[in-house]
Amino acid sequence: MKKNKWFALAGVTSAVLAFTTACGGGAEQGGENAEGNAEKLSGNVVVDGSSTVYPIVEAAAEAYAGEQPDVKVSVGLSGTGGGFEKFTKGETDFSNASRPIKDTEKQAAEQNGIEFEELQIAFDGLSVLVNKDNDWVDYLTVDELKKIFTSGAVNGDDKVKWSDIRPEWPNEEIKLFSPGHDSGTFDYFDEVILDGQPLNKTAQLSEDDNVLVQGIAGDKNALGYFGFAYYVENKDKLRAVPIDNGNGPVEPTHETIQSGEYAPLSRPLFTYVNTKALKEKAQVYDFAKFLLENGAEFAEEVGYVALPQEKYDEQLKKIEGLK
Repeated sequence: MKKNKWFALAGVTSAVLAFTTACGGGAEQGGENAEGNAEKLSGNVVVDGSSTVYPIVEAAAEAYAGEQPDVKVSVGLSGTGGGFEKFTKGETDFSNASRPIKDTEKQAAEQNGIEFEELQIAFDGLSVLVNKDNDWVDYLTVDELKKIFTSGAVNGDDKVKWSDIRPEWPNEEIKLFSPGHDSGTFDYFDEVILDGQPLNKTAQLSEDDNVLVQGIAGDKNALGYFGFAYYVENKDKLRAVPIDNGNGPVEPTHETIQSGEYAPLSRPLFTYVNTKALKEKAQVYDFAKFLLENGAEFAEEVGYVALPQEKYDEQLKKIEGLK
């Protein structure tokens, strides 16, 4: 994926690199040799999976290149489901995910002799967005959101008008945008909003959140959803819709996501690491360590919400025990 398709990632990376330098650079971040200097590593680290998690790990990978220039960290984005398909076959070292691994995916990993460790790296608030020129949607209830996005909930052809939801809204068809079925973001939306019912057939799907951004920004009647970071970076084009889960409308912010007040759309973000690779490839262990040591900064720099520091520390101890 070309960097110019991602939101200001060069600026993100510069900030992360500045942070890394301020913290003392490689000797503190990576492995050390007997002289106390950073051990120079080489080889490849292969990452794939969630487009939602991608910006965090891509920022980490670019910063890590300043620490270990001979290690090539490649970060793909085939969606959470697509990433797990590769990971459970042993094709990748890390699998980024915007939902926990499913039982069927665990079984596939077990059948292929793949053991793994789950690492939580940030919080996200799945954001519901409308076009900047939409001046009528003040908020949506969870029930209204479900009605709009569920196939057959309004009529047989799934063409839903704003006025079908509230009579005072325009008599115009809602143009729906959704992550694709390989996306962990879709899986999460399916669980907490759709309740497992089929998605509205008119929804335009993409595994690339930037495509969804462009779609919503290009149509006054658009409505869609994706990860919080992509909303933060596109506030000039989009407007977040407050969601009412029974306690009044709540907008996604760092504070409401971290507190869980933005319900039911707040969620953790993960990466999964192959434990054999962690033990046998020094560069895989070192990158996992680097990601967790700087996880709070990476998460916040790209627009997500950091975990409490003790959570990162706890996971660092866990991977140190696996090495």
